[in-house]
Amino acid sequence: MTALLAPRAVARARADWRILADRRLVPLVVLGYLVCRAFSAVLMIWLARHQPPAGVPGGVSGGHATYWDETRMWDGRWYQEIAAHGYPHHLPVGQDGKVAQNAWAFLPLYPLAVKCLMLVTGASFAVAGSLLSLVLGGAAVAVMAVLLRDRIGAPAAIASAVVFSALPPAIALQMTYTESLALLVLMGFLLALEREQWVVAAVLALTMGLTRPIAAPMVLVVLAVAVSRWRERRIRPVRGSDWVGMSAVAAAGVVGALLWAQIAGRVTGVRSAYFDTQGAWRADGVVFFVPWVRNFELLFGQVGAVIVLVALLATFVVMVTGPWARALGPVLLGWTVAYAAYLVATVDVWTSTYRYAMFLFPLVPVTLGVGWVRRERRVLVPLRCAVFLLLSLGWQVWWAWTLLRFVPPVGNPI
Repeated sequence: MTALLAPRAVARARADWRILADRRLVPLVVLGYLVCRAFSAVLMIWLARHQPPAGVPGGVSGGHATYWDETRMWDGRWYQEIAAHGYPHHLPVGQDGKVAQNAWAFLPLYPLAVKCLMLVTGASFAVAGSLLSLVLGGAAVAVMAVLLRDRIGAPAAIASAVVFSALPPAIALQMTYTESLALLVLMGFLLALEREQWVVAAVLALTMGLTRPIAAPMVLVVLAVAVSRWRERRIRPVRGSDWVGMSAVAAAGVVGALLWAQIAGRVTGVRSAYFDTQGAWRADGVVFFVPWVRNFELLFGQVGAVIVLVALLATFVVMVTGPWARALGPVLLGWTVAYAAYLVATVDVWTSTYRYAMFLFPLVPVTLGVGWVRRERRVLVPLRCAVFLLLSLGWQVWWAWTLLRFVPPVGNPI
């Protein structure tokens, strides 16, 4: 009798959990997100005790680093500079005659929002910026869960969002970085595409053009949506308004991708100001594709680089093309492929790539095994989620100690 009751009890518990997850999706995700951010905060407080004051931008008060100092490390100092002084009207030039590192490499929406919050509250940049990032990051993860729920169900969406919140670079979601704001804009954009809210998607594509320089892959996602709609035309005819809407979103993505470069050129009087500034962070300027091969050769040698790159490419292709990813649909898979191609083409791959890779969030449910269309294929999901959650938090400790702690003069940025 007990043996018969046990499966029923398990089935009932699973049914109750599905109902709870669907009804309380956002609160449960936000709770998981805040627990992960509390873990990161404790880690950063501990890390501050081991942070040499000379490694903190702008110095420290009281002779030792604090949690708030940790939140404005690395690129945070550039956003602080922008919030305080804006952008230079003339590009600085180094002794070699090339454009030096300057604020034009960083887009304005986040530092402008922080500056407004500072004026309203009187808070310092570190406090206003990190708290704003924390709130925006929570909103982004909540919208991510809603986006995923429509595709893989509420329990799987909660698991994916919480594991995402524990990933090592997710610590940037409470730092003075643009990741939180950019993720929120991206989630809204993808959700609008899923629900065919073309005007909202177009506005968000334009907004991304002032948030992070990742509006270009958005255009490819619209292309994937258009192809998907065309294939489904017999079941669901494509109206003229849909073609107009998708075209408008694609056009907004193109404008968003070019907008900041045009503004930088107009203000400084140098048409290539933005790209020249981006090149200041790279040994050979802005070069497409080559940095991946070059940097992997530095790490693994020529033969090793080929093996690692081929293995990475093969793994990625298997992850996004297999039946274990089919439930994600054309929007999420389209974004994953488009953004991955964008990273390979434009990024000078190094330690910051961890942070850039956060935008490949659809790979989280694939890794957890919840991307199957047939849900009976999803086996050992709770165990897998627990394992990845613990591994992510443990990895975050190593990652923060290695990258967030800066001991001058040499350090690798997050």
